[in-house]
Amino acid sequence: MHTFLSNGGLLTRLLKPLFGLIHKSWHMYPLGFLFGLGFDTATEVGLLSLSATQASHGMPFYFILVFPALFTAGMSLVDTLDSILMLGAYGWAFVKPIRKFYYNMTLTAVSIIVALLISSIEGFELLRNHLSPKHAFWNWTETLSENFGILGCVIIAIFMMCWFVSVFITNHKRI
Repeated sequence: MHTFLSNGGLLTRLLKPLFGLIHKSWHMYPLGFLFGLGFDTATEVGLLSLSATQASHGMPFYFILVFPALFTAGMSLVDTLDSILMLGAYGWAFVKPIRKFYYNMTLTAVSIIVALLISSIEGFELLRNHLSPKHAFWNWTETLSENFGILGCVIIAIFMMCWFVSVFITNHKRI
C-alpha cells in the first residue's frame, strides 16, 4: 500500500518535471511567497481601499493602522488553528498507510464537493444579479452568498467531522 501511495496521483505524474525544480528546502520560500500572493488578495485590496478612504476623510494615521493589524491578527489566528488541526489529523493518518489512503480520499472528495458548492453559489449569484429573477431559489442563493463567513465555519466543521469519523471508524474496525 505504501508503494502505491508514494507513486502519487494523476497530477503528481503530470507535474513531476516541475517538482524537480525544487532541490533544497529554501526553494520552498519563493514558491510559498508566490502562493501566498494569490490568497486573500481581494480582502487585502478591500482593506487597503477602506484605509485609504478613511485617510482621505481625515482619520488619524494610527487609527488607520488598526485595520491591517486586525487583519493580520485574524489571519494568524485562523492559520495557526488550521495548522494545529491539520498537524493532528495528518499525524494520525500517516501512522498507517491504509489510514493515509482513506483519509486522503475522503478529504479529496469533501474538497471537491465544497469547491463545487462554493462555485455554484457564486455562479448562481452572478446569474441572479444579471437576470433579476423572482423565485425563492434565487433568494436562497442570495442568502448563502451574503453569509459566506458562516458557510466557512460550516466547512471547517465538516473537515473536522471527517477526521473524527475517520478516527471512529478506524478504532471501531481496528484498522
